[in-house]
Amino acid sequence: MKYENVGIIGAGIAGLVCADRLRREGVAVTILEKSRGVGGRSATRHLDETSCDHGAQYFTVSDPLFAERVAHWRDHGVVDIWQGRIVAIDSGVIRELNETRERLVGTPGMNSIGKHLALNLEVENSTEINRVERSNERWRAFDDEGQTYGPFDVLISTAPPIQTRRLFTEWSPQFAEQLDSIEMLPCWSAILRFDSRLPVDFDGAFVNGAPLSWIARNNSKPGRGPSECWLLHGSAAWSAVNVDRDPEESGKALVNEFWKLFGGELVHPSSVTAHRWRYSIPREVLPTRSLFDDQLQLGCAGDWCGGPRIEGAFLSGHALAMSLLEAR
Repeated sequence: MKYENVGIIGAGIAGLVCADRLRREGVAVTILEKSRGVGGRSATRHLDETSCDHGAQYFTVSDPLFAERVAHWRDHGVVDIWQGRIVAIDSGVIRELNETRERLVGTPGMNSIGKHLALNLEVENSTEINRVERSNERWRAFDDEGQTYGPFDVLISTAPPIQTRRLFTEWSPQFAEQLDSIEMLPCWSAILRFDSRLPVDFDGAFVNGAPLSWIARNNSKPGRGPSECWLLHGSAAWSAVNVDRDPEESGKALVNEFWKLFGGELVHPSSVTAHRWRYSIPREVLPTRSLFDDQLQLGCAGDWCGGPRIEGAFLSGHALAMSLLEAR
């Protein structure tokens, strides 16, 4: 069958990579994204004159295909190496990490990656799809206001598994069973802004055995402004217990845990902004890079397929595009 028109639900890294690969082969693609921006959890929050990465903090490279694309991004100033001092904190004890892999970040923010991928793509932002239908071997999608999108020869979802399942279960029980096996863990994040530099001699830390899992001085990353800004991530266990907590309360709780790491209160932040990632990272991933049914012309991709994080999302989106092109 010749696929000429594809609809993709979700403008995270997987959806953008899939769309970009299809576009390069002459396939018309429309991306339907519920947020105002693109990039999914590769996100940057803008607060007055300050910005802070409050989702994915950095990424590493191991796959040759991903390495090739990252080299292109570096050539175009989209990403750069983060040379900050990264440590681990175990029960209040700081230890150095014996790691040699480069940590890369989007510049001037992690959302730069998604913005670059979205160039030349058709993205319908602020569009939350809540229903899909198939008739005459073509798909249509509907948003909360009843607006119709399509028809599409192929429909793809790169939304979190639980949301994808709600849309696809009526049409593909097989997909629904696989999606049911994926548990996405939540993560509370808090952005802390300060009027002066904190007396901390590292720029990022993995925190073990505490309500916090990660802390980072965002302004130590390349391309950021000089304003002192720290990002805190709650652990998966703490975030799950507090998933429905008020954002302001969650932010204060994470700040208190931040002070505990240093044995007391340092400096009050000038502002605290909390954000909940309800579907942050998969507890386990599917053993396959993507799901595609060429009879139903239905597909799924995301960082819960074959490997988490930005590299996993990239490879999942690429794998789904190649499956579609091979079937085409």
